[in-house]
Amino acid sequence: MNGFYAALLFCFLLPAVAAAQGGNGTDPMPSMQHDPPSQHQHSQETPRPAEKKKPDDMQDMPGMNHQQMPGMQMDENGLMTMHPGNFLQEIVHHGTSGTSAEPNSTPVPMLMTMKGPWMLMFHANVFLTDLQQTGPRGGDKFFSTNWLMGMAQRELGPGVFTARVMLSLEPATVTRRRYPLLFQQGETAFGVPIADGQHPHDFIMELAALYDVKLGKKTLLSFYFAPMGDPAMGPTAYPHRASAAENPVGTLGHHQQDSTHIADDVVTVGFTHGIVRVEASGFHGREPDEFRWDIDHGKLDSWSARLTLQPGKNWSGQYSYARIKSPEEVFPGEDQARMTASVMYNRPLKEGNWANTLLWGRTRSLQDSSVFNSYLLESAVRFRVRNYAWTRMENAERSSELLLGEKPLPPNFKESPIGRVQAFTFGYDHDFDVIPHLASAIGLQFTAYGVADSLKPIYGSHPSGVAFFVRLRPFSGEER
Repeated sequence: MNGFYAALLFCFLLPAVAAAQGGNGTDPMPSMQHDPPSQHQHSQETPRPAEKKKPDDMQDMPGMNHQQMPGMQMDENGLMTMHPGNFLQEIVHHGTSGTSAEPNSTPVPMLMTMKGPWMLMFHANVFLTDLQQTGPRGGDKFFSTNWLMGMAQRELGPGVFTARVMLSLEPATVTRRRYPLLFQQGETAFGVPIADGQHPHDFIMELAALYDVKLGKKTLLSFYFAPMGDPAMGPTAYPHRASAAENPVGTLGHHQQDSTHIADDVVTVGFTHGIVRVEASGFHGREPDEFRWDIDHGKLDSWSARLTLQPGKNWSGQYSYARIKSPEEVFPGEDQARMTASVMYNRPLKEGNWANTLLWGRTRSLQDSSVFNSYLLESAVRFRVRNYAWTRMENAERSSELLLGEKPLPPNFKESPIGRVQAFTFGYDHDFDVIPHLASAIGLQFTAYGVADSLKPIYGSHPSGVAFFVRLRPFSGEER
């Protein structure tokens, strides 16, 4: 990493550490809606209702007085809570990856504090997982998937400046550059294509600066620059979606849906009016290489555009299109056209939350017009405060590359569709009070696969997988 990016990363990490420490001990720690109760609270205690009257417009932009922060409110205990009242407030909070959006009512567990003119935030998700799979291609492994994000925000000139860094230790906690995931394909490890495995994320998942300027009562102009970041393509990526927050592994449709969430040299401009947002991005199209500790670089050779609609506080939909230059290292001469469409629905519950995502992704080779589609339905419900149950259902087209396994591709190999596979996942976990401000859960999920006829001789008719895991996530509920 060169000196400039090292210095930029260091500056971004300072506010992240301060937010994680909760400031100087005198600033109140803001509490997000539906935080788990402390170990001293009765298990049946109902969280403070999130439904309050919201302003109809942006009001003041986020000055660093929390009373002026759009969507920020003081509760009876002197704690701050974040409840975006409209789409513009949701955008300025920047609680998701890149510039993507989830429904305004979606809870975002995080630590928050004020330091002078700065609002500092920190949130993360960490899984320690033992995964076991059946069948001739199944694998077993103990590993950790994880990400940590620090963010600092303040008024600057006529708008709001946000600095954000997202890190993952997966290059160290996912050994041999992959963890088992039946029927998954995409990217390389040790110079050969990965088959039946998911690659780890880069150490630096995002390093970004954002700036939002209010142009009118319901109008916002936004800018995003990221040496490593997430262009305007697809919905919120799976590691950061509320509907996938309890699932420790990746999606089979990742490379048709949201694999651009870690891209090089991203520049995005967005325009929002009311419930409509239009964005355009330029970025480097090649996916990260298998050396995960550095920041890759490349010229802006790809572009994307996204239309997002937020028709109500519980709904969000997007359609996006991209032209991607040479995304796969094993097929350097192949460019792609990618389309995605998704709908998200989120509903706060009396003692929890219900998050849902319906997603379609499609890639088309611009060289031979081969098409790969994938479909996903995710649903996750939090109930009785500490309990989570979820499902993920997928239908994804696979390519002939999967038949070879993890071997070098033969000369003049041509990738082509060979059939669809289905994955049906169901899981449950439960939060325990172990460490203050750290929601600790023990969970289990099971996945059954539907196998295309062309793949049954290799995989068997009924492969399956089971994952046992511990999940750790910071939350800002005040201990009593």
